[in-house]
Formats: sequence, structure tokens, C-alpha cells
Amino acid sequence: MTTTDIVDIRRAADRAATTLSWLDSKHSFSFGGNYDPTNTHHGLLLVNNDDSVRAGAGFETHPHRDMEIVTWVLRGSLVHQDSTGHSGVIYPGLAQRMSAGRGILHSEKNDAWTLTGDPSHSEPVHFVQMWVVPDEAGIAPGYKQLEIDDELLRGGLVTIASGRPAHAGQAAITISNRHAALHGARLEPGDGTELPHAPYLHLFVARGEVVLEGAGPLHEGDAVRLTASGGQRITATEPSEILVWEMHASLAA
Repeated sequence: MTTTDIVDIRRAADRAATTLSWLDSKHSFSFGGNYDPTNTHHGLLLVNNDDSVRAGAGFETHPHRDMEIVTWVLRGSLVHQDSTGHSGVIYPGLAQRMSAGRGILHSEKNDAWTLTGDPSHSEPVHFVQMWVVPDEAGIAPGYKQLEIDDELLRGGLVTIASGRPAHAGQAAITISNRHAALHGARLEPGDGTELPHAPYLHLFVARGEVVLEGAGPLHEGDAVRLTASGGQRITATEPSEILVWEMHASLAA
């Protein structure tokens, strides 16, 4: 690391939370009623919500505008329905992107049996939802999903979603921001991978425990905001899943 590198560790226990009868949501950044003017974003990432929703419940139909919303399910399944006519079940390994554009309505519920005809269940769905701003306001709303093979995710960081020209033609969901990309990996104990180089990085330990070179152990729910950095090695000490945003611009720039 150089003298300009910044490694800002944010511990899971320090996150703001929204707790309802059906929802346990942890917020890495200001969200909803949990507003902190010093914690609104890192790079282009505005939201990194770690959500658990009980069976039969979820987010009723609500609006979004001018936001690229990426959802990554860790356990269980989540039903998406929106005003553009898209509906489906999101499950681990199936990445989803919703472009809110000039306006969209959608709902997210833990009731997959309503679409699949399978028996109802009592397990919560655990997922991470991440928001980045688009390059351009007022675009047409849109939806895309992509299944990423488990074997591929276990080979190191895999690009899940990207708008960067460098990732054109790769098997990833496209997002409407040419400066941002999301990568993910599933690591077994002893497995390692390296962070990409970028002006802004956001590492989130979605599951398990890892060690970040130069920063030490990171536990489930911990995040690291890196500036002018990259190349550090991440090594798992137990079965883990990590999500890494690579960003080449910032809202503050």
C-alpha cells in the first residue's frame, strides 16, 4: 500500500438497523430513518443492506427512481414482481439487477410458493441488496438476471454485475454505470483471492470469516472501504462468501 491508501474497516455490530416483526435489516450506509450525513456512500455505492425476511412476508409494492439495484441472495428465495411485467424467484447464485430509471414499482417477498406451487415453508430469506447511481437519469426502467455457476464462484472473484467497458462481453449482468462493477466469491478455508485495483473498493463479508492482508480478520457482516487501493489478498478461515464493488469514480468527485 502507498501513503495515499485508506483502509476503513466498518464492523458488523456498528451498523444501523431496522428491526420489524418480519424484517431484520442491517445498513452499511444511511438508509431510511437511519440517517448519518457522514455515512451516505463510498465511491458510487449508496446502499449495502443485509436483509433477513421471514417466510410469508416482505416488502410490499413501492417505488424507485434513478437507481441501479443489485440483489444477491445468500440463503432461501425471494420473489420479485415489478411494474414492467417482470416476476420471478431469486435464489443463491442467481444475480438480479433492476434499473429503476425514470420510475418503477416493485415488491420483494419471501413467498416463492405463490409462483412455484411448492409447499410453503418457514425459513427466512437472507440477501444483500446494493444500490449504485446510474450514469444518466431518466433512462427506461429495466430488469436482468443471470445465474452464476457455483463452481465458477469458488474459483476466485467473479464479475457479477458491471457497466465497465473492460468487462464487455463477459458473463455478467450489465448495469448503467460505466465506472462500477460488482465481484463475488465463495471461499473455503485456506482459499484466497486478490482485490482488484481501483480508486474505490468496498469489500463486504456476506458470510463466514476472512483475513484481509494488512488489515486482519474480518467477520460476517464486516465491511472495508478502500481508497486508492487494491491487490491485497483475502484468505478464508472458514467457509465464506464475499462481495466486492470496484469503482472508478465517486459521487463526491
